[in-house]
Amino acid sequence: MYNSNIETKEVKIADITPSTRRFSVTFKVLNVGDEKQITSRRDGSEHRVADVLVGDETGVALLTAWDNEIDEFRNMVGETVSLVNGYVSLYQGKLRLGLGRFGSIKPSETKIEEVNEGNNISEKEFEESYAPRRRGRGRRFY
Repeated sequence: MYNSNIETKEVKIADITPSTRRFSVTFKVLNVGDEKQITSRRDGSEHRVADVLVGDETGVALLTAWDNEIDEFRNMVGETVSLVNGYVSLYQGKLRLGLGRFGSIKPSETKIEEVNEGNNISEKEFEESYAPRRRGRGRRFY
C-alpha cells in the first residue's frame, strides 16, 4: 500500500534520469501541446492525452497529461508549480514526467523567471531497459 508520508527529494530537471524515484521538482509550465484521443487497450474507454512542456533554470522536459490534467495545466501556463512524488517513464525511448496515481501539483512559493530551453532532457534517447518496470504507478491506458 502507498505511504503518503514517504519523503521525496527535490531535484532539478537536468538531474532527472529514467531511474529517478521519489522526487519532487519545481518548474514553470511553458505550454500544452495538442490533445490526442486514444482508446484503452484494457477496457476500450476513450482518453485524452497531451504533452506539457515544463522547465526550470537547468532544462526542460515533457510531462504527459491525461484527461482533466490537460485542462488544469492549460490554466497554469506561465505559472511556477511543484510536482510532488512524480514519476518518470520512457515513451519510445524518450523520457517523460508524469503525475501518476500518487503525484500531485501544488503552487510553488518560489518563481522561476529564466528557463533553459536549450537543454531538453526529453530529446535524449534511452534504451527501454534503462528504466525498471513499474506496476500500477502511472496512468497507462494504451
